[in-house]
Amino acid sequence: MTALIATDLDRTMIYSRAAMGEEQFAALEPVCVEIYREAPLSYMAPTAVELMSRLAREVVVVPTTTRTPAQYARITLPGSPFRYAVVSNGGRILVDGADDPDWRTHIDREASRAGATLDEVLGELRNRIDDSWVTALRTADDLFCYLVVDPSAQPPHFLGHWQEWCDARGWTASQQGRKIYATPQPVTKSAAIAEVRRRLVADGTLDESAALCAAGDGWLDTDLLLAADHAIRPRHGELESLGWSSPGLTITADTGALAGVEILRWFGDRSGLDLSRAVGVDAR
Repeated sequence: MTALIATDLDRTMIYSRAAMGEEQFAALEPVCVEIYREAPLSYMAPTAVELMSRLAREVVVVPTTTRTPAQYARITLPGSPFRYAVVSNGGRILVDGADDPDWRTHIDREASRAGATLDEVLGELRNRIDDSWVTALRTADDLFCYLVVDPSAQPPHFLGHWQEWCDARGWTASQQGRKIYATPQPVTKSAAIAEVRRRLVADGTLDESAALCAAGDGWLDTDLLLAADHAIRPRHGELESLGWSSPGLTITADTGALAGVEILRWFGDRSGLDLSRAVGVDAR
């Protein structure tokens, strides 16, 4: 195959009702792709469902997410099952749905060399927060942690000071909406995708010259976007609020779930596929 597609999920391919907005949600009549606690949580535009299904039949698509394996398993993505998925922000590679223990061993070793331990980060974080603006402090996959916050009550200088502390100790801090993540610097989506690509080339599935095409909306996607031959981000989310760009980066014209449709058509164009005949109430 001549293309490898690595795409972030939340707010890039899939959207909560709140992330879409009521006007877009009502206009699109979206398809539910995730149920959580017996209630619909995430959706895709109907045309995006068709586009992703068709794309997955023609090229290698690798869902690439900060979600843990359990959180990822809640999603029913069009085009499933996928041979490879990158979860836990690159901390794990799933192969036919099963965790690859060799990759996780490698990641644990690299993370231990990075600097501060997860327990040290958690201890420092607890000293910096209180329940006036933080609703939860959670760990993910025994690898990284994140806060769930009320952005309107968040101290204005918290993130910058926390980023400085983390950076000096081999960690990365970033905010995506109501969540503030802290991750070891070696735990990246780009490193995991490079390993997936190596395996696909080695077994003959992927041409050595195949282009890597990537999409994402948050700071934790930037390493992947920079590593890609072709990169795109939606005109919303953390990177939009930061005004983040890079040479050759494409930014969608649309926002919300319609950006997901645009990204999938862009993937098709970069993969040499004609996806123009996909139809749906949201088709552009």
